[in-house]
Amino acid sequence: MALLAVAFIAIWHLVSNFGIVSPIILPTPAETLRHLIFVGENLLTGGYMLGSLMITLQELVISFALAIFIGFTLGVLVGETAFGERAVMPYLVALDTMPKVAFAPIFIAWLGFGIESKVALATFIATFPIVVGTAAGLHAADENARMAFKTMGATRWQTLVKMKLPMGLPQFFTGLKIAAVGVMAGVITGEFLGGGKGFGELIRVASTNLDTARVFALILYLSLLGLATFGLVVWLERKLVFWQRSSVRTAG
Repeated sequence: MALLAVAFIAIWHLVSNFGIVSPIILPTPAETLRHLIFVGENLLTGGYMLGSLMITLQELVISFALAIFIGFTLGVLVGETAFGERAVMPYLVALDTMPKVAFAPIFIAWLGFGIESKVALATFIATFPIVVGTAAGLHAADENARMAFKTMGATRWQTLVKMKLPMGLPQFFTGLKIAAVGVMAGVITGEFLGGGKGFGELIRVASTNLDTARVFALILYLSLLGLATFGLVVWLERKLVFWQRSSVRTAG
């Protein structure tokens, strides 16, 4: 992994320093590093970039929380009821096939240039994978376990809470990991198109000024935020789906 990173930087250095690609398009690694340090110092000292990062983080947290709530609710509806599977799911699939970024101007027209339009777009992008993961998890319950619960006289609610949801957690977290990637893309896209004061706006301004090194630096910090979000989901999965890891070790 480290060797691959070194090779990538070496090629980057050769391409940028020998004029193969214009520095406006591809800055040198040294210039990018200088901007990385500048952005890092600005964040650590509480500069204006920290405020922008906090706005983006706020949008990210709210959007992800809403996507989880809406996605889980719709997933249970689709996975547990004939109405949800036959009537609701086709509309959800139709919405998911549409280019979601194209909805950004609509959300801005409805909700304005504030945080609301960014949250709406990011939630819209991140919800469907959670719906699919939740519904797939509910359908993945073992038939023998279903029959055992039915034989014991368990109600539909008891079967859902005590058997289907726990057994469906791996699929649910698969959808959650996909959503964790999508929600970041939604937030930044909304900031690009809808103005505001988030990190996406800093990137837009830097790109307008042809400051590509600053753009690269800001993107790298956003990547760390995205990795942290994804890592949090993976950590929760390991804590809550520990029984799946145990069964894999036993099988091995």
